[in-house]
Amino acid sequence: MNKKIQVAIIEDEKPAARLLTGMIASLRPEWEINQLPGSIAGAVRWFAEHEHPDIIFLDIHLSDGNSFLFVEQANPQSMIVFTTAYDQYAVRAFAVNSIDYLLKPILPERLNEAIVRFETLTKNYFKEFNEQNEMLEVLRGLSNTEKKYRTRFLITGSGKFYKLLVEDIAFFYTEDKITFAVAFSGKEHIVDLTLDRLIEQLDPDVFYRANRQIILNVNAIDRIEPFFQNKIVVHTQPQFKEKILVSREKTSSFKLWLNY
Repeated sequence: MNKKIQVAIIEDEKPAARLLTGMIASLRPEWEINQLPGSIAGAVRWFAEHEHPDIIFLDIHLSDGNSFLFVEQANPQSMIVFTTAYDQYAVRAFAVNSIDYLLKPILPERLNEAIVRFETLTKNYFKEFNEQNEMLEVLRGLSNTEKKYRTRFLITGSGKFYKLLVEDIAFFYTEDKITFAVAFSGKEHIVDLTLDRLIEQLDPDVFYRANRQIILNVNAIDRIEPFFQNKIVVHTQPQFKEKILVSREKTSSFKLWLNY
């Protein structure tokens, strides 16, 4: 018999904890859910006395301080999904470091995305992530209001993980609902984010969403040429397997971006 997935909710507002419990139970009724004390001290005590759960839904603001103190003291060996009412700049800090987050009020479809992400990735991913203290780096970074953009991806392949730097990526494209990152070397890597999510995490000075299918790195653009109906065709190195077209509506903004 398979072991039940263990869930911990750490939230200092009891109505919010009950609501999240109900949402998770409706999506995964077979999971075992525990509502922990909504304080750093209480949650740390619980983690010292119990086996660590598979996944934690952790509010940023607990009753006695910021949750990064809980992470420091409890050293949880679990996937953490943050719940937060922070604005888009703080949310970016979670997204670019491969930590999932749920922006309050929590939407069922976003909760389901986080759950599917947990089910897709392995515990080894999060063990390695936690050991590198990247989680603490993210939480401490919230005090810095400067915009932060993604710098790397952790890619899975052939039963192992490897790092892919954003600066090495010429473009991203989507095909059959799968997102690929194409390096300047020409090698392709599967990325577990949609183009819509990616464009929020990439530096807009470097990356541009040319159309629904592709995001371009400015350093990969070789030349541009006029096309029919006032469109632009973009040539890249390495070359994309299809013609890259920028629509008439985006032509002006694309040229401004290139000339910035």
